[in-house]
Amino acid sequence: MKAQASVEEQTMTKTGADLLVEALVEEGVDTLFGYPGGAVLPIYDAIYRAEGSFDHVLPRHEQGAIHAAEGYARVSGRAGVVIGTSGPGATNLVTGIADAMMDSIPLVIFTGQVAKGVIGTDAFQESDIMGITTPITKHNYQIQEIEELPRVVKEAFHIATTGRPGPVVVDIPKDISSTVHHKKIDNDFHLPGYQPTVKPNPLQINKLHEALVKAEKPVVLAGSGVIHAQASEELIKFVRNYQLPVTTTLLGLGSYPGSDDLSMGMAGMHGTYAANMALYECDLLINIGSRFDDRLTGNLKHFAPHATVAHIDIDPAEIGKNIPTHIPIVSDAKAALESLNDKPVEGLHHEGWMDGITRNKKDFPLWHDLPEEDIVPQWLLQKVYEYTEGNAVVTTDVGQHQMWAAQYYAFDKPNRWVTSGGLGTMGFGFPAAIGAQLADRESTCIAVVGDGGFQMTLQELSVLQERRLPVKVLIVNNQALGMVRQWQEKFYEERYSESIIDTQPDFVKLAESYQIPGYKIETQSQLEEVLPRILKDDQPAVIDCRVLQKENVYPMIAPGKGLHEMIGVKR
Repeated sequence: MKAQASVEEQTMTKTGADLLVEALVEEGVDTLFGYPGGAVLPIYDAIYRAEGSFDHVLPRHEQGAIHAAEGYARVSGRAGVVIGTSGPGATNLVTGIADAMMDSIPLVIFTGQVAKGVIGTDAFQESDIMGITTPITKHNYQIQEIEELPRVVKEAFHIATTGRPGPVVVDIPKDISSTVHHKKIDNDFHLPGYQPTVKPNPLQINKLHEALVKAEKPVVLAGSGVIHAQASEELIKFVRNYQLPVTTTLLGLGSYPGSDDLSMGMAGMHGTYAANMALYECDLLINIGSRFDDRLTGNLKHFAPHATVAHIDIDPAEIGKNIPTHIPIVSDAKAALESLNDKPVEGLHHEGWMDGITRNKKDFPLWHDLPEEDIVPQWLLQKVYEYTEGNAVVTTDVGQHQMWAAQYYAFDKPNRWVTSGGLGTMGFGFPAAIGAQLADRESTCIAVVGDGGFQMTLQELSVLQERRLPVKVLIVNNQALGMVRQWQEKFYEERYSESIIDTQPDFVKLAESYQIPGYKIETQSQLEEVLPRILKDDQPAVIDCRVLQKENVYPMIAPGKGLHEMIGVKR
């Protein structure tokens, strides 16, 4: 009997790192983004021994890892998984964690930590990642006993991916990951304090339906909550049943087909005239999965001043936070739309409203000048849309190129648009494209980046080199921090303080140093000859596209102004 017991005990002998790897396999994780270091050596040894369980992506900087995980999560709809070591490894992840929190991206981040016995002693590569990340995570954990590990991993994935998605940090001291355990551990969990409301109150659905029947100027505002809830089909059915005009937030692009006749395009600071005026003049505003952020609303005093506001959101904290709400509906967007679609379509009388919106779309379209041969960025993005037939996955950094992509690339499907919305993170777009390409290996994936932001994370070209991922890096190169320059032009009397970047690397030679094809495009004719072929090639590419420096993003709502006070609406 003793011999038999010792054999059973031997087969159950596992380190904390082994338990972590097993838990990740159980969660169905297939891709890890991580960078090894001292405090996670036991974890990386367990990953090595579990060869074949995961595709581990080694970035060249932890920021690249977490932005890639964000891109993976946004395109796949699954949690992105990140591993970083203690101290600087963990703190290098902070920007991406904050970015994911602002944009409701499901991530599970495992950070190494110094051994329990020296926590709080300023040990080598120690940082208080719990204290640092508490304000920027949906939840965080520090493992105290090895027995907690399987349960905590399961909880972390549940919390990250349910309700309003977001990042969860699990901090693992090195002695926990290296400790040997001999008994089977239960991973069951119960979270009585975390029970998101996913079904709408039927009485509130009735109120919204009654308001919709009476409305003469209804508008639907679709946010990223529609995409997270996988509710695009339900939204399309709802909008078309009632023939409602629909606009989206920046992060909601693709939730409703951008090329559809009922779409008004994006709303907000750089939204279309038709969308912003519809929000200003409407008598019923149905917000589905948007948090009414300041770049959408402009001056709150002038936002939908005549409207009954209905707000569908899975996060009750967002309802009434910025805009007074008359019909609050706490619910998953898909469940709420299904309930609305079950209601009879009756009493529609907003034909005149729709006619006015159609006129606004026709009379006040997006516009730009087109020189004889110089490239303007708006035309460039139109050409990218044309050459990809609107089917590419597009990622961006933040700034002018981001807004032009949002304006001129009509997204007809969800999970094709990956950008940094709330935090506005330079350096996001390129590594996010790597994660997006790994999540969808069949689609063309284009990182639309500025010459400034690209230089913050360009070291990830090594990942393209290593894996030959066919990501196309399109540098919208105006030799400036474009949006900073635009604001300095408009609001600081053209005092261009540190926003013009005259000195740049040779991006073609840079790409070639990584054995990646590089191209420099300076004229319209050159672009029309070369770009279609590059976008179809099944290999990575870096495209340095030189555009006019002083192009501005229009329309624009200046700080402190309302949606109806746009500038740059007409030439």
